[in-house]
Amino acid sequence: MQHLRRGLGALCLSLCLLAFAACGGSASATDAGVSVNQVALTKNVMKARTAKAAKKPNIVVVMLDDFSMDLLQTMRSARAMRRSGASYSHAFAVDSLCCVSRSSFFTGQYPHQTGVHTNTSNQGRSDLGGWPAFLAHGNPQRSFNVRLQQAGYDTGFVGKYLNEYEWGPGRPLPPVPPGWSTFDVVFGSAYDGWDFASSTLEGGRMRIVDHPAPPASAPAAAKDAAYAGTVIGDLALDFIARGEAGSKPYFLEVAAYAPHNRTQPLGHYPGDPLFPAMFRDRAGDRSCGRVACSRLTTRDLPGFGDRRADNRPRLRNGKPARVWNTGGGLSRAAAVRDLRDRARMAQSTDRLVTQILETVGDDTYVVLTSDNGFHLGQNGLARGKGTAYDTDTHVPLLVTGPGVVPGVRREVTNNIDLAPTFEELAGLRPARFRSGVSLVPTFGDRKVVRRTHAFFEHTQQTLVGGDPDAAYTGGELDRIPSYTAVRSRTGLLVRLDLDPSARGTTWGYEFYNYRHRAFEARNQFASPRRAAEVADLMARLKAFDKCRESGNQRVPARCRALTR
Repeated sequence: MQHLRRGLGALCLSLCLLAFAACGGSASATDAGVSVNQVALTKNVMKARTAKAAKKPNIVVVMLDDFSMDLLQTMRSARAMRRSGASYSHAFAVDSLCCVSRSSFFTGQYPHQTGVHTNTSNQGRSDLGGWPAFLAHGNPQRSFNVRLQQAGYDTGFVGKYLNEYEWGPGRPLPPVPPGWSTFDVVFGSAYDGWDFASSTLEGGRMRIVDHPAPPASAPAAAKDAAYAGTVIGDLALDFIARGEAGSKPYFLEVAAYAPHNRTQPLGHYPGDPLFPAMFRDRAGDRSCGRVACSRLTTRDLPGFGDRRADNRPRLRNGKPARVWNTGGGLSRAAAVRDLRDRARMAQSTDRLVTQILETVGDDTYVVLTSDNGFHLGQNGLARGKGTAYDTDTHVPLLVTGPGVVPGVRREVTNNIDLAPTFEELAGLRPARFRSGVSLVPTFGDRKVVRRTHAFFEHTQQTLVGGDPDAAYTGGELDRIPSYTAVRSRTGLLVRLDLDPSARGTTWGYEFYNYRHRAFEARNQFASPRRAAEVADLMARLKAFDKCRESGNQRVPARCRALTR
């Protein structure tokens, strides 16, 4: 300790001499017994500290896939982030479909602005969805990562990108989107957990990396090492390690496949469940994370088994309209099995988030969210997504980082708000074509509430066809009509187009109040008690209809003000 005190004393003395010299003093370092080398060292330390203080913050985003709020209780990392950071209890996705939501996340724009309305283009037969629509409408150039890279960031992407951004043997390489320093896409063959390919950039050119699966006879540990979640985690931690050692700020999106279901009729290994977890997470009552598997039941699925008749849409005059929810529902046994398997599948990402939190420096923001939610039998539905209900649109949003005051936020936020948030953290003014609003002002003050509403847009899948999850949703996504919806903290108004054709329009309405129920218990659109609240939300929808900007067009202030 004595040599440490002598070193600190010399450092303090040299700092004093530097300050004295800066004020016109004439004493020399050697006169005070401090060497010129010590003074030079002190200057270098000061420069390094100044440079570090001036460096823009790092940002890491973990994007889960089809993650529902009922799983949040199982994640230890989420609990840690809640304790140390901001938790947004009213965070939503602009549409509860993967590609549509992710396109809006990248651009901070509604689907009517991005031109991406569905998950797929149905093998090029439609221009409404998938990567082809994202590319055709100029969204890669409008994505926030382009501006972050221009602002000096190393920008990295690891994991699932967009539907139909694919490669397979015999297929040409897809184009590399602009604005990424590292672009390690794990292609869609990873839905089943094993035997997939990924991309890497070498000199700005894409190269394919194969990830073969071990044989069925291989030990569980060997299989887990080749699991998609493991590969994504390793690539992410490698990028962070390089970023922490580098001099530039970095941005990284980690897009997991968990807890999305597999897409092939049979799993890669015999006995693989519909939601394939790592083998280490498949056995034992504690394999579901923080909550014992035996304690995860339909009680964790508010609205499970609720009568579908209570949700029947109403015409504008209050009369009953066409029923769209005509599926077969989901059995209690199937719902509990899937819930527990989804919790098991989420554990690999939970561990990764914990590793990320332990690895990044104090100057790094970490964001945990999902592209959309998922339902398992709630409201008489089967399994899937696509509705405006809380099961599908409500997503986690947890943020830790410098200056983030711990606590719950009451701000109503949409995933289109994240693009301008990242821009502001990078010292940029958010682009004028973004409809989202930065959340940075809410980081330091948990009482700040500027936004009280969020809008949703959804396009019926049958207008495109080719639902990639149809084998496990029973065509449920095809039954969900196109809609526009507005959500407050306590209410949801959905305006559905009940005409299944592309040309006709028949409006039907659903309104739900969440003050006393955590799910959509009864359509109260025609209830006199709810008339004032319905009228307010109807007025917001009418005003939202007039906000039809697209592409690079500037968003008027009046359109952003609709969420206040």
